[in-house]
Amino acid sequence: MSDLLQLVVSENSSDLHLRVGTAPVIRVHGVLHRVEGPPLTAEDTEELMRSITSEEHIQEVRENGGADFGFAFGELARFRVSVFKEKGQFGLVLRQIPNKLLTMEQIGIPPSARELLYKPRGLVLVTGPTGSGKTTTLASMINIINEDRDDAHIITIEDPIEYYHKHKKAIVTQRELNVDVPNFAEGLRRALRQDPDVMMVGEMRDLETIEAAVTAAETGHLVFGTLHTTGAAKTIDRLTNAFPINQQEQIRIQLSTVLLSVISQLLIPRCDKPGRVAIFEIMINTPSIAALIRDNKTFRIGSDIQTGAKYGMVTLDGFLLEKYEQGLISQEEVITKSQDPSSMIQKLQDLEAAKVESAA
Repeated sequence: MSDLLQLVVSENSSDLHLRVGTAPVIRVHGVLHRVEGPPLTAEDTEELMRSITSEEHIQEVRENGGADFGFAFGELARFRVSVFKEKGQFGLVLRQIPNKLLTMEQIGIPPSARELLYKPRGLVLVTGPTGSGKTTTLASMINIINEDRDDAHIITIEDPIEYYHKHKKAIVTQRELNVDVPNFAEGLRRALRQDPDVMMVGEMRDLETIEAAVTAAETGHLVFGTLHTTGAAKTIDRLTNAFPINQQEQIRIQLSTVLLSVISQLLIPRCDKPGRVAIFEIMINTPSIAALIRDNKTFRIGSDIQTGAKYGMVTLDGFLLEKYEQGLISQEEVITKSQDPSSMIQKLQDLEAAKVESAA
């Protein structure tokens, strides 16, 4: 196992897959590569699993079919591990957690997002599909607050804890699900009694957690959360639809006042060199957007983002186009990841035509 983990670290791979019937597989820059060697047997995967999994977690796999936990590979790296049963045999996926926190500039997030870190209260949502770098963005934001603000007690509730934060100017309390606290909602409710200034909830996956996060933001705390949605409008709809119909108007009113920003992100393979580039959409809550949320007209938020550059807003399609013009991503990726592919195709054609003209 130690050799495999060493390989993951040296290849800068994001994931390691161990399954019966195939050699170990690593994911590098989004692409799967098989490690040379014979296919793993059931005995191999069980032995590999036991080398890093506690008896408690093995028991959990037996009872529930799976267990998730974090572990450190010496000083080299941390991993988020998912152990599960498939066809009656053990399987594992290990996700490498970079131990170096990136700056906002390294991630490539627009400067308007940095201003959010100094707000006294409100809700900031970082959204995107699985594996789009939400955790890394949030960890970097928490790290900036930790380095810059001596007025902040930061409480994070995570499943599992991925990045470890040392106390810097701020104090950081990190609580892990099923180790320190039973669930996200309970963690948030208890956090309110622990003199917090900034709270980060790993995932807003149910009604109770969303309610607790909105309440925390309303009562004067800066709250960060994540959702598996793409785009501001879909995120707001997803939060609202988690509530029974008779409460939806109320939650829309609350969101219109507490929501500071929705930051959506994607990770796209680079075409100029190995690696991936982060693509962002940033919605900042203005009086106009607050009115759209209240009046259940979220479908019009996109056009407000387009015209809101002066507030620091950025559209996903605009960001894609910019990275394409910089030669970082392919035309195909721009079209498939665009929120409005037909108008994106038109924009790309216009770009090409302008290039031809200027060359002439």
